[in-house]
Amino acid sequence: MNNYELTLILNPDLSTKFDDFQAKFEKTLTDINYKINKLENIGRRQLAYSILNHNKGHYAILQIEGPAEAALELESKLKYDTSVIRHLLIKVDSPSLEDSLLLIESREAKKAPQEESQEKPKTSPTESNTASESTAKEESKEGE
Repeated sequence: MNNYELTLILNPDLSTKFDDFQAKFEKTLTDINYKINKLENIGRRQLAYSILNHNKGHYAILQIEGPAEAALELESKLKYDTSVIRHLLIKVDSPSLEDSLLLIESREAKKAPQEESQEKPKTSPTESNTASESTAKEESKEGE
């Protein structure tokens, strides 16, 4: 049995129906003797470039284990699945059961807007102008 990492970019319209896709995909994997070791549902993210007229995509990363012969069958099923925009199947030596950087980044991005709204100090425009003027004066004195 080989270990694989499968990255999927799904149609962003399926974000609300990801559980349905997940159930269907797990059945597909078990039919070809694959086992899911870990599933990371990253969520919707902005794409670097437009793919099939989509600017966003729903990301999912799976750590799977299965026979090498079935990898080609899995690739063909992903290729013709209309809900999958892009996929990448990579053979790995040992599965990484740690959270991926993409998942950690998306969690931090969800936390950041909440923290900013709570911790943002309210300063008036005149206070910020005087602070920037004083630092500019100090810098000009140091340069002399």
